[in-house]
Amino acid sequence: MPLTFPRMPDKLTANETAILEYINRNRDQFLFMNIARLAAELSMSEATVSRFARHVGCRDFKHLKQVVLEQTQPARPGPAGKIAATLAEGDGALLPRWMEQQRYCLEKTLELLDPDQFGQAVQAIAGARRVYLYAKNASRSLAELLGYRLRRIGVEVHRLSAGGSELLEGLAAAEAGDLVVLFSFSKLSAEGRIILDLQKQAGYRTLLFTGQLTGTPGADLSLFVYRGEENEYHSMTAPAALVDALVLAVSARLGGRAVERLERLRRLKAAYQEGKGAP
Repeated sequence: MPLTFPRMPDKLTANETAILEYINRNRDQFLFMNIARLAAELSMSEATVSRFARHVGCRDFKHLKQVVLEQTQPARPGPAGKIAATLAEGDGALLPRWMEQQRYCLEKTLELLDPDQFGQAVQAIAGARRVYLYAKNASRSLAELLGYRLRRIGVEVHRLSAGGSELLEGLAAAEAGDLVVLFSFSKLSAEGRIILDLQKQAGYRTLLFTGQLTGTPGADLSLFVYRGEENEYHSMTAPAALVDALVLAVSARLGGRAVERLERLRRLKAAYQEGKGAP
């Protein structure tokens, strides 16, 4: 379906017709372009592109992209649409805008995170016999980070498979005294629901990283993180910062146990580098 704009002039110049035809044929590519790139692609000036945007009723090039995005995104949901929506926001260089957005994500997380839930999460990790980690897709990087840092301070950590019978085999070992940490920021997956449903029978506790303020029924503890609006490219800045904050707080709670483990690790590394074997 051809694009519509706030104002559709009766007549367009040859250059304006070329711009319109290009956008209609290449909507995805257009949404990832800045004005300079589009002008270069069509061998015309940026001023010509700006005049086209105003001629069809848009305030500027940014508004033009938003108009196109609104008519394109419903047919193209998912990661590509989120990236396009994020790129369509704001003017100027991407890097400072993105860094400012990360600061906002951190501030929003700090504002809305329940400090009592955070304190209980620290106690749950420090007091667990074993910690199991479950995550899918991009969230697996956060589980890897949390697992790596917890192991360094002496916490026994196990990764659960993303799905299938291997997930159930790993989960079968979890019992009373254990903690299962889930990363599920939007809709809880079917596997996540299985983990929550089995906890009463098995006796383990659950800690959920979530982007939902209302929480998820069944989870013992929930930690809220803000990653951006629903249609935006979702950042991992706030979740990674929260993971590090948890590790620091758990280290403080473990006290000498964490220090001893880190010191032993330091000695092992030094001995290995010197070629003397384990101390």
